[in-house]
Amino acid sequence: MVLKLYGNPQSTCTKRVAVVLYEKKIPFELVVIDLFKGEHKAPTFLEKQRFGQVPYIDDDGFTFFESRAICRYLDAKYPNQGPKLTPDSDLKAKALFEQGVSIEQSNFDPFASTATFEAIFKSMLGQTKNDAVYDESIKTLSAKLDAYEKILAEQKYMGGDELTLADLFHLPSGSLLATAGSDLLTSKGPNVTRWWNDISSRESWAAIAKGVPAGVNKFD
Repeated sequence: MVLKLYGNPQSTCTKRVAVVLYEKKIPFELVVIDLFKGEHKAPTFLEKQRFGQVPYIDDDGFTFFESRAICRYLDAKYPNQGPKLTPDSDLKAKALFEQGVSIEQSNFDPFASTATFEAIFKSMLGQTKNDAVYDESIKTLSAKLDAYEKILAEQKYMGGDELTLADLFHLPSGSLLATAGSDLLTSKGPNVTRWWNDISSRESWAAIAKGVPAGVNKFD
């Protein structure tokens, strides 16, 4: 039974899971949840995702949610399929990886997500952009990326010298910053620019950047 991903093609959290599925070439079916119709708040959906958020997965009857947790699960279940995206042997490598994951969740995504919500998603909801909130989010993110510039001067990726989930987790929100009116990821400094150009040009991301394909996704 093919793994099912219940989400929305444009959802950043759905894309976070999908890029890992593509990176590891794990066949899956995207079951589209229409957020504008409120399908994520339907009783049948809430039985599987208690918070009414996308995505969740159904892996042969095993269902659970939270995009970053799903990504870890997929990499652990398919360790020899595609690249290994979480170090599991060397203690120091694991520590750097966990540091990178924590940085993304605490120092990047909250501010990138707020900025892109104000500049992009509010208009879709018929709401007005709050320029003060947007400006403050970009200002804070810029300061955070000063630290990224220093970290990436010492290592190739955010989780060490190998590509990991810590890097891929940045793609969904980070890729929307330019559309939201910010060039931070290509103007902050040479190390951030080098890193961002590297991860955002991966084949896995190119395949889903404009939207995760609905239905069954297979790989040769």
